[in-house]
Amino acid sequence: MGAYIIFIKEKTLDQAQLDTYSSLLPSAAEGFNFKPLTAYGQKKVVEGPEVEGVVVLEFPSFQEAEDFYNSPRYTEVKQHRFKGAVYTAVIVEGFKQPA
Repeated sequence: MGAYIIFIKEKTLDQAQLDTYSSLLPSAAEGFNFKPLTAYGQKKVVEGPEVEGVVVLEFPSFQEAEDFYNSPRYTEVKQHRFKGAVYTAVIVEGFKQPA
């Protein structure tokens, strides 16, 4: 069953740190099987506080999403995201459509 990591950027703190994160992310993602579904596209907040952007990554399973998020390479790279902005990140399992 598929799973998703959803990143919600609430507030930018340091654009230079986010730029570093973006430049290092491709090498940290090597070897992981995921598909970006959206990344900072047009959005409209219909409930809750305004957000700066949303990223959704699709993984084949919940375990693979966790493996990516907790991998040593991504753990090192995400420190730049932590310094660069306030984010909420959630791993959520998908569901099978009824036949």
